[in-house]
Amino acid sequence: MKDLYPKRGADDPGNLDLELGRYERAQIPPGPPPKQEAKKRVWNFDEVFLGYDQEQAIVEATRCIHCPSPEPCILGCPVHNDIPTAMLLIEQGNFIAAANVFRATHNMPEVCGRICPQEILCEGSCTVAGYDRAVNIGKLEAFCTDWQRVHEGFPQYRIAPPTGRRVAIVGSGPAGMAAAEELMRDGHAIVVYEEWPKPGGLNVYGIPGFKLSKQILAEKAAWLETYGVQFICDTRVGRDISLPQLLEEYDAVFLGIGAPIGNKARIPGENLKGVYQATEFLVRANLPLEDLPRRMRARPEIGKHMAVIGGGDTSMDCVRSSIRLQTQAGMTDGVVTDYYRRTENEMPGRAEERMHAKQEGVQFEFLVAPVQFIGDENGHVRELELQRMALGAPDASGRRSPQPVEGSNFRVPADVIVLALGYSPDPTIGDSMPNLEKGWKGLFKVETEFTGATNIPGLYAGGDDVRGADLVVTAVAAGRHAARAMDDYLRRLEAPFKTAAAPDEIAQPVPV
Repeated sequence: MKDLYPKRGADDPGNLDLELGRYERAQIPPGPPPKQEAKKRVWNFDEVFLGYDQEQAIVEATRCIHCPSPEPCILGCPVHNDIPTAMLLIEQGNFIAAANVFRATHNMPEVCGRICPQEILCEGSCTVAGYDRAVNIGKLEAFCTDWQRVHEGFPQYRIAPPTGRRVAIVGSGPAGMAAAEELMRDGHAIVVYEEWPKPGGLNVYGIPGFKLSKQILAEKAAWLETYGVQFICDTRVGRDISLPQLLEEYDAVFLGIGAPIGNKARIPGENLKGVYQATEFLVRANLPLEDLPRRMRARPEIGKHMAVIGGGDTSMDCVRSSIRLQTQAGMTDGVVTDYYRRTENEMPGRAEERMHAKQEGVQFEFLVAPVQFIGDENGHVRELELQRMALGAPDASGRRSPQPVEGSNFRVPADVIVLALGYSPDPTIGDSMPNLEKGWKGLFKVETEFTGATNIPGLYAGGDDVRGADLVVTAVAAGRHAARAMDDYLRRLEAPFKTAAAPDEIAQPVPV
């Protein structure tokens, strides 16, 4: 395929002189990356997708037709990755350069290449989808950035001279990690506060290993530490240290705490034993116990009849984790069922996740809503009462609103129930600062999402704690935007340096 490589036109660098025409490229059959077979993967929490090899990646990248500018895939990406250039470099076998193209606009391409809903973002805008399946951009993004990490490690950056300014980042999820990396590169000293025992936030404690290896986040945190970024874990801001204290000790503070509070069902029996919120269930199911807070260091219960309530990606994480727990416990006659109040067409999660769940043996019951959880004499849940629903007029989200069908209640056995009903912001920090302006459900109000500036000077926020529960890539974008505004603020700041950190704790330039 070497003679088929496209070359940038000398007269118009925005176009390509394609030795293989766009139509011929679009006729190349799509090549999905290999993955574990369902009957094997239910026995482990390893990543389902095994990733492309070199030859497979080159062929898949050659399917890119390099649309005349502006490329729709770039516009469809929230961080505007230069996808066509990355595809060209993968096609040419220059995987490191391709990885660096993604890293130029994205702090976590190896993460988003695995878990972003590309089908509604870059791939959803891919012109090749008009011929066949869109170019598998996400899996190629994961391939080249994995290749770089394995063969060379994360790239070595030149860091701006130390400014002497200190920044506290609250939360080490995607927004916090992105802000920390950008501000570190600007020469500021960064301290990240994380309430979980390990860095990574949502990416570690909210996403199962069969979608995203924990090792990737561990390597990312270790890489940041080599540049002087300090992680203080097992520390909850608002409980162990106050936000006013951080504002006193640091020149600026970024809030990237996400929206971590699981929504309640608000029906009878919700407090019975065996009823879990999704996050607690997931972290106890798929992390090493030593990486959990002491109060959680036990696996969740496993039942013959396990029920998950909800229709998003978190519900799929829960049902797929449940299947694995049953299998590993030898419960071959176990049943895992997802209950959702609309039809599959209205489910907000990824179709890929539902497909994997079905392959793994999960059952689905649509157009039903829970009425109550019924327990035994020991206060443990044993049954789930549901009511059938019918779809009415569209609601504010544009989806048809579910309406109860009178007299349709029925009961099913349920030994374990997991609630995956969406997430809301944590009010702890907001309540501790009454003068911090907040909006709907306590989300932080910011000047714009492109600055993240709150009404308090030096205090910034971004990600799910501003937008509500959203995507990892939008949180990364928010962290990057806030970092640019914070750097500008810190360089204009005339106040004295807050020099609580010793000089050797401040990020130093690293030779390249």
